[in-house]
Amino acid sequence: MKRIVTIQDISCVGKCSLTVALPIISAMGVETTILPTAVLSTHTQFKNFTFHDLTGEITPISEAWKKEQIDFDAIYTGYLGSFEQIHLMIDFFREHKKADTITIVDPAMGDNGILYKGFDVAFAREMAKLCAEADVILPNLTEASYMLDIPYVGSDYDEDYIRRVLKQLTGLGAKSAVITGVKAADGRIGVMGYLPDEDRYFSYYNTHLPVSFHGTGDIFSSTTVGAMMNGLSLEDALRVAVDYTLECIRLTMENENHRFYGVDFEAAVPYLLKRLGKV
Repeated sequence: MKRIVTIQDISCVGKCSLTVALPIISAMGVETTILPTAVLSTHTQFKNFTFHDLTGEITPISEAWKKEQIDFDAIYTGYLGSFEQIHLMIDFFREHKKADTITIVDPAMGDNGILYKGFDVAFAREMAKLCAEADVILPNLTEASYMLDIPYVGSDYDEDYIRRVLKQLTGLGAKSAVITGVKAADGRIGVMGYLPDEDRYFSYYNTHLPVSFHGTGDIFSSTTVGAMMNGLSLEDALRVAVDYTLECIRLTMENENHRFYGVDFEAAVPYLLKRLGKV
């Protein structure tokens, strides 16, 4: 069985970060270890929440794992809350990456042209340094724009523009780059990616539903990681991730009693396992 570690925060209530990464990747038949960077009572879309920073625990846990000779087939980082955590992840990659370990970075720090609260341009530049260490990076166009220090163009772009951005992203040092949430000319939404070793671009789109839910980006990235650990290529893994995320949203919209704070990803797990040929 493949074993991965995912490093991001955990909200005790709220379908995002580790509360989706752990069940989704585990359901895909992959041992999922976690390294929480912070613990919150709920995610930050709630009016009231507590927050406890766990930065001080990252290095001791990492060192304990090394002493136990615990290794990983993939290292996957999500939301990181500080410059120090970014620097610790760079160290973690260098200390725990084997020759065949895949490193995946979701630089979760903004959307719709705006950085999340607490982040600034300097933080985006530091995140670019972590992306330089990764095999796969999964930014949206907002995050890509801030890391590259280029203007955010909103929805005013074509495929050639996304290709140029992807090439700039791999120019940071990442072995492959994917931009998520790309809108096609026909209104569908999906991803575009670039594999510099092959000098090849690829894309995949599906239906765009006119709704927005917290945590779908985490579901997408987690599904990509799990699918790759099931032997799928990056391109095929992204197809599964796009389709599964869409299915999660569809089922949520059909449920008039769904929770406001996330999508019903649990109900879509059978679909995911069928896509992987596990049922």
